[in-house]
Amino acid sequence: MFTLALRSIRRRPGRFLATLLSAFLGAAIIMTFNSMHDTAGQDGVDPVSSQTLGTTAGVVGGYGTLLVFFAVASTLTVNVRQRTAELELLRCSGATPAQIKRMVVGEAAVVALVGAASAIGPAVLGGRALLGMFQDSGQVARSVDHSFGPVALLSGVAVTLLASAGAAFLAVRRVTRGRRERAGAKRYLAYAALATGAAGACSTFLFSATDETLMAAPAYGAILLSVGFALLSPRLLKGVLDRLPLSGASGWLAVRNLRERTDQLAGILVSLIMFTAVSTATVTMQAVESDAVKASGLVKSVDAKNLETLNLTVVGVIAVFVCVMLVNSLYAATTYRAREFGQQRLAGATPAQVLGVVAAEGVVLTVTGVFFGTVAALAGAVPFTVVRTDAVLPDQFLGVWLAMVALAAAVTLGTSLGTARRVLRTPAAEAVTLAA
Repeated sequence: MFTLALRSIRRRPGRFLATLLSAFLGAAIIMTFNSMHDTAGQDGVDPVSSQTLGTTAGVVGGYGTLLVFFAVASTLTVNVRQRTAELELLRCSGATPAQIKRMVVGEAAVVALVGAASAIGPAVLGGRALLGMFQDSGQVARSVDHSFGPVALLSGVAVTLLASAGAAFLAVRRVTRGRRERAGAKRYLAYAALATGAAGACSTFLFSATDETLMAAPAYGAILLSVGFALLSPRLLKGVLDRLPLSGASGWLAVRNLRERTDQLAGILVSLIMFTAVSTATVTMQAVESDAVKASGLVKSVDAKNLETLNLTVVGVIAVFVCVMLVNSLYAATTYRAREFGQQRLAGATPAQVLGVVAAEGVVLTVTGVFFGTVAALAGAVPFTVVRTDAVLPDQFLGVWLAMVALAAAVTLGTSLGTARRVLRTPAAEAVTLAA
C-alpha cells in the first residue's frame, strides 16, 4: 500500500499541494521558534536573554504545534472526503480498511517529510530575523548568535510528521466508519471547553490590576470558549440557518446547500471562530495594557516587552495559519463542486446566479463564524478591561474587531468567489461529465 501511496502522489501531485503548503508553513514556524531553544542553550548566553528566548520558543512553539495539527487536519479531511468514491472502489477491489488507512497515512507522511525538508532553509532565515528583532528591542544581548540545532530540526520534523499522520488516520477512519459513536464524545468535549473557558474568563476578577499574569486567565478563557464553539460549529450553523430570512432563488438555494453540507463546512467555521476570538481578544487586551502603562508614565519592563512580543507573534502565527486553512478548505470544497455547478447551469441557472449562491453561502459562513468568535473575544476582553482600567468595553475593541472581520471576510469571500469563477470557465456539459 505504501507503493500505491507513492504512485498516487506522483500521478496527482496537485491533490496534495494544499497539504504540502500546510506542512511547509507549519514546519517553518515550529523550527523558527524552536531554534530559539538552540540559541538559548549556547555557552555564554546571559540569563535574561536565555529566559526571553526560552519563553518565546515554549509559548509560540506550543501554539504552533496545535495550529499545525488543525491546519493539516482540516486540509486532509477535505482531501479524504473527496476521495470517498475512490476509497470505496479500493474496498470493492479487495483492500481492507487497514490497508486503506496505511495508504492514506503513507501519503500524508511522505508529503509531511517533503514539506519539513523544504522548510529548513526558510526556518534558518526566519530564526535569524526573529533573533534580530529581539536584539533591536533590547530583550536579547547583541553578543548572542543564532543557532539552528537538533531541537529545531527534530521538533519541526517530528511535529509535522505526527500531525500529518495522525490527521490522516483520523480523517480516513471517519470516512470508513462514519459518524458512529462520535457525537456524544464531541459534544462532551465542547461543553467542557465552554465551561472551562467561562471559568477562566470569570477568574480574571480574582486578580489585581497590577498583577503580571492578569492577561493569562482571560486569554485562555477566550481560546477555550472559541474551541467549544468550534466543536459545536455544525449545530451552531444549523441553528443559524433555521432563523435566516434569506429570500430569492440564490438565498434559498444557499441555505439548502449549507444545510446539506454543515459537517463538511465545519472546518471553515472552526478557522473563522478561532481566528476572530483569539486575534481580537489578544490584540485588544494588549492595546489596553499598553495604553494603561503609557497613561501611568511607567516604562515597560523586559517581562512586559516579552509579553507584548509574544502576544503579537501569536496573533501573527494564528492569522497566517487561519488564512492557509481557509484558503485550502474553501479552494478544495469549491473546486469539488464543479459537477454541481455544471448541473445547475444545464438546469437553467446563469453563471451570475451560481456566483450569487456561492456569495450568499460565504456571507452566511462569515457572519456565523465572526459572531461566535466575537462572543468568545468579548468574554476575555471585557473582564480584563474591567480589572485593568475600570471601564467595561475597551475603546480599542471596535477598531481591532473591524480589522479582523475585514480580513476574515476578504479571505472567505475572495477565495470562494475566485475559485467558483475559475470553475465556471469550464463548459457546463464538460463539467458534468467530470468524475465527481
